[in-house]
Amino acid sequence: MGKERPPVNANYRSFFGMTREAFPTELSLKDILETPDIAAIKQRFDYTLRLGAIAIVTGEVGSGKSTALRYVVSKLHPSEYRTVWITACSGSILEFYRLLLAEMGIHMAGPQKAIMIRLIKKSVREIVVEKKMKIVLVVDEASLMRLEVFAELHTITQFEQDSKPWLPIILAGRTNLIDKLMYQTSLPLASRIVTRSHMEPVNRQEMQEYLSHHICLTGITTSVFEDPAITAIHQGSGGILRKANHLARGSLIAAADSQSRVVSADHVRLAATEIF
Repeated sequence: MGKERPPVNANYRSFFGMTREAFPTELSLKDILETPDIAAIKQRFDYTLRLGAIAIVTGEVGSGKSTALRYVVSKLHPSEYRTVWITACSGSILEFYRLLLAEMGIHMAGPQKAIMIRLIKKSVREIVVEKKMKIVLVVDEASLMRLEVFAELHTITQFEQDSKPWLPIILAGRTNLIDKLMYQTSLPLASRIVTRSHMEPVNRQEMQEYLSHHICLTGITTSVFEDPAITAIHQGSGGILRKANHLARGSLIAAADSQSRVVSADHVRLAATEIF
């Protein structure tokens, strides 16, 4: 039989003297670590907004795309910008328009595409022309969208005979988003893209900084992870932050269960048996 696993409800926070959950799924904006990748995304994001164009952000599942965009969007002044954020699905273009209209506070019945487009454009015009604000559309999980959505999406960015770039769009998704934009039918949309960002897996040094940052957020000022443990988390997660979070939290639980004040590589390996 293998080594017995620790109970996942172990009270590791009290054991380590933490004031809050370690490596939480939901992180407040002020606690997000601005990595070089996030800084690069912000630069490209701001550039895209100035041009009223389209940008794409890609990365593997759990690499931190949504967190990065949430951080970047938070830097926009709310009196100057209206951000519309939707999470895409694999539905039709009509379903995409319904999602967008709902996020803009517009609800309508019926499948009339022309009416939907008119309502979207009317709302954008009111924000830009009448309220004197700027608007940006962020589409998360854009790689899930059907090709028909990519083929038509550019139409909602066309104002005044395509002379007014009033609706910049940020498309975020897995790397297959690039593949979908390479289709001939996607060309009208792809031709409007001015920047690309890709969330790379973090390296060993960046992982150490990331783990230290999150441990500090819990109120602990001393080192908790041994160097071999940091290496094990980096290797076990492949540099993907979401998986690193699970491994780090699980290894803290394993360490607390064994009454160890430091996390070893063995604790990380034990935590790895719990996750995919």
